[in-house]
Amino acid sequence: MASLPKIRRSRLSTHAAQPAERTTADVQRLEAFGLTWLNIESPMALDAQWLSSNYDFHELDIEDVLSRRQQRSKIDPYDDYVFMVLHFPRFDKRTQRMQAAELDLFLADDLLITLPKEPLKPLSAMWTQLRTRDEEQARHMSKGSGHLMYELVDRLFDYCFPILGKIGHKLEWIEDQIFEDKGDEVLRDISNTKQEIINFRKIIKPQRPTLRGLERHTQRYAPHDLELYFDDIVDKNERIWDELENFKEVVEALYDTNEAVMRQKQENLIRVLTLLSALLLPLTLVTGFYGMNVGGLAGAGHWWGALMVLGIMVLIGAGFVWFFHRKRWL
Repeated sequence: MASLPKIRRSRLSTHAAQPAERTTADVQRLEAFGLTWLNIESPMALDAQWLSSNYDFHELDIEDVLSRRQQRSKIDPYDDYVFMVLHFPRFDKRTQRMQAAELDLFLADDLLITLPKEPLKPLSAMWTQLRTRDEEQARHMSKGSGHLMYELVDRLFDYCFPILGKIGHKLEWIEDQIFEDKGDEVLRDISNTKQEIINFRKIIKPQRPTLRGLERHTQRYAPHDLELYFDDIVDKNERIWDELENFKEVVEALYDTNEAVMRQKQENLIRVLTLLSALLLPLTLVTGFYGMNVGGLAGAGHWWGALMVLGIMVLIGAGFVWFFHRKRWL
């Protein structure tokens, strides 16, 4: 059995890629109206130890928080809290690809803990907004932890629509470029856009059944009736999915159209080369015939002989062009 090739790793690059180790838990805290919101970004072992020592969360949930392997979307209800795993799209500048950013949440009475494994702009923006503006705190944190969780998840799904808009504009741009004789560039753009749509679909599809159970498992933590609000989140998720379904059909149609255009250009090129070959064949025959070293040919040895041969070639060429045009091959 052939041995597998070994991957060579640079020690310098490996150490450079590792984040600086923290010596204490990094827990951001926001308290207002008897409600506490804790945010732990990119949780590490120290953060998990802090959670275990301060809250009675199940060890499997703590394990999911620390896992570097992406967890599936889910809702795990317990007697005194709910643990949730959701995913949202995030553009990775390093790989130039859309990736799924995992968000873990603990929801309990007067407590919301968010643990994004990757930075999420809507979450950071909402945190800054509530920390700096008292009226926003009163609007979002005075109605219970369930309402605060709803507002956060709602903003995260709202953030998906500008991403969908960018994909839509990209598809329109590709459609305009298909007939601009940029086959290779268009094919690369179609491939990249198709990959973005596939990655987006992988993020949204597994969450559809999870979101349908969101209201049922979290209603006890919201003093107000949030059934309609959670239905709105489900509706937004379905709208995102419908847009992705449309984009999938559009990008496949653009791929087929681009292939048809490139195929048509190749056929046109082959047709031109074939017609040129058919035109040059009789001319080559005439020149070969009069080029033979045989005496007695008409015009041989006279200056007018070359003009006669040239005239014959012109007449034959014109006749072939007329024939091709009549057959609509030109």
